[in-house]
Amino acid sequence: MTDDFDGEVAVVTGGTRGIGRAVAEQLAERGATVVATYHDDDEAAEQTAAALAALPTETAVEQFDVADFDAVAATFETVTERYGHPTILVNNAGVMDNGLLLRMTPERWQRVIDVNLTGTFYCTREAAKQMLRCDDRGGRIVNVASVAAQRGWAGQSNYAASKAGVLGLTRSAARELGGKDIRVNAVAPGYTDTDLLASSSGHESAVETDTASGRVATPEEIADVIRFLASDAASYVNGEVVRVDDGLVL
Repeated sequence: MTDDFDGEVAVVTGGTRGIGRAVAEQLAERGATVVATYHDDDEAAEQTAAALAALPTETAVEQFDVADFDAVAATFETVTERYGHPTILVNNAGVMDNGLLLRMTPERWQRVIDVNLTGTFYCTREAAKQMLRCDDRGGRIVNVASVAAQRGWAGQSNYAASKAGVLGLTRSAARELGGKDIRVNAVAPGYTDTDLLASSSGHESAVETDTASGRVATPEEIADVIRFLASDAASYVNGEVVRVDDGLVL
């Protein structure tokens, strides 16, 4: 069965809210051992831990900052010791701090780059090291980018740049790791019902005019595509960026 994740060990960063939580739940429902990570929202972490605990597989919620290399390395070592080598990584953790280019401080720029791009690199690096030690399984890495990387919006130079970097990282990593049975792909969601969208203003009219259906996606709709890329059904898909945006970027 191509949508069966029995025996898989999945790490989902930013896995306690929005798209990340939907991915964690879908993988756990289908048999994967799932470790959902978060940074600082303890309430969301507790709610996710309870939801995952009700599913018929082993799950955990771990706290660390993806922009802290030492914390990332330690977390992946811990995951391997407790659950086995990770075979799936979903790089979903991300932040948004919108502001016009001429008013953006270096600190605001750097934090978004550190989390969205450097954090994806750190986690990909450490997960791939563990995947390479798992001779019989290989691995799948799915990065959550954004259509902002391809379209760009005023006031999102830091966010768009970070997500464009994720696309470049995805393609390069796919070439490096593909011969070692590790596939690396990305999804580029459009407007999705998450806290990040809620924190940005002025999107309501754009949703109505720029998408085919005139609505935002649910986190589960994005998770469906991520789950596919992490499954054996996508065994010949590597280095791909899948837009999930209802025609927003054409």
